[in-house]
Amino acid sequence: MKLHALTALLLATAACGTVSAAERVITAPVPAVDMPLKAGPVQTAVFAGGCFWGVEGVFERVQGVISARSGYAGGAKETAIYEVTNSGTTGHAEAVEIKYDPSKVSYGTLLRIFFSVAHDPTQLNRQGPDRGTQYRSTVFPRDAEQARVARAYIAQMTTANSWGGKIVTTLEPGKAFYPAEGYHQNFLRGNPSYPYIVINDLPKLEALKKLFPQYWSAKPAA
Repeated sequence: MKLHALTALLLATAACGTVSAAERVITAPVPAVDMPLKAGPVQTAVFAGGCFWGVEGVFERVQGVISARSGYAGGAKETAIYEVTNSGTTGHAEAVEIKYDPSKVSYGTLLRIFFSVAHDPTQLNRQGPDRGTQYRSTVFPRDAEQARVARAYIAQMTTANSWGGKIVTTLEPGKAFYPAEGYHQNFLRGNPSYPYIVINDLPKLEALKKLFPQYWSAKPAA
């Protein structure tokens, strides 16, 4: 293995903690407030819910999603570097930027999948084996309409007690997204036998396929 490739793999190995028991999944309710499906320009959603490998891996398998990439949101551009964000002091969260076709999948549907199988929104500043504010549950609305839909959905799940615990997801509008290093991109797809992925993330894909077959895409997005 070339030296730079080995270094990247070692950094990736340290990125998202250790293995643990698979995280819980649920079937969250259909959003009562949503944006209607309609033709238009490609839209962007940004979510954070623990290690970005698994969140990216889930959304690249959702019909209507054009691309999903790992990165950082919540902090300054200068600190959007893995070794720095891993300190938990930058304001960044490991996040995923999702580009999607609004005629095929709605923002509310993306939220429903995010809150059902991509992460556990009752875990404060952690997710599975990973600890720190960089692993917090956060929605980064791109505009006021996304913020309205996200706020309404969190309230809906809280009333329904969907997770059987307090939803700790934050809304952080107006925060820029910065792509993560190349070795983090498509990590699940490129490393399906990596222990962290097998234990923590592949079950999320199985849950997506089982609980939301109408949204499952056999072919991952770009």
